[in-house]
Amino acid sequence: MRVGLHALGIGDGARPEVIRAVATAAEATGFARLWCGEHVVLVDAPASRYPYSADGRIAVPADADWLDPLLALSFAAAVTNRIELATGVLLLPEHNPVLVAKQVATLDVLSAGRFSLGVGVGWSAEEFAALGVPFAGRGRRTDEYLAAMRTLWTQDPASYTGEFARFDAIRVNPKPLRGGRLPVVIGGNSDTALRRAVTLADGWYGFNVPVADIPARIAALADECARHGRDLGELTVAVAPSDGTPEHLPGLAAAGVTELVVVGAPPTTPNGAATWVKELARTWISSGA
Repeated sequence: MRVGLHALGIGDGARPEVIRAVATAAEATGFARLWCGEHVVLVDAPASRYPYSADGRIAVPADADWLDPLLALSFAAAVTNRIELATGVLLLPEHNPVLVAKQVATLDVLSAGRFSLGVGVGWSAEEFAALGVPFAGRGRRTDEYLAAMRTLWTQDPASYTGEFARFDAIRVNPKPLRGGRLPVVIGGNSDTALRRAVTLADGWYGFNVPVADIPARIAALADECARHGRDLGELTVAVAPSDGTPEHLPGLAAAGVTELVVVGAPPTTPNGAATWVKELARTWISSGA
């Protein structure tokens, strides 16, 4: 089982010297992939419920630094050579798909094909309102944006007509190094997210899932594969557990997890961040996966 690290872009993890230290140490110690999530907007007292915690509240303070994930991962790409990179996740319906298609392709080229695009539909109505994007219909918008982006990645000139995106005979370059085969991962723990991963993507990213719930979620993913004529083995299954220890890794691998994602906040100094990464590697890679 691969082990990824979700630690960049927020708070102290948004500082360039800490990003450099975390990224280079993660590559040196055997982490497979660096993940970086997104929020464009946070508010002090959201009415929207955060779906990845028991109390419905996000743990990140509203006034914390939170970097754009594509820019943060571009920085990480520049200081590394082998480790893979992924958004975990980019809130696709909040963005213009033509612009995102170009940004993603640019990052893929600059990282020599190490990038995977993780996307989610979003949960904060306040964030959508601030960006002037309707909250209703965000799932349909996400589906359509993915189709439009794959059109841009594979056709030149490219045309697309849909409910939310429309363009005719345009050229958007560069193309990702793998073209339309650039991996797309769907984030979210709901049945709808699992269905979207099977029907539209190359993998699933379950975030903050209790270890006890992971086998059932993967079984539901397998059921969706059976319904839609796909083999579960075609998908990457990355999971960031909300609990658990390295002793759980064999059981998670047997359940179908292909990448265990460790989530954490690095220390404030580069030396401290590098040491922290090395300790995580000893815990989760050397003694576990």
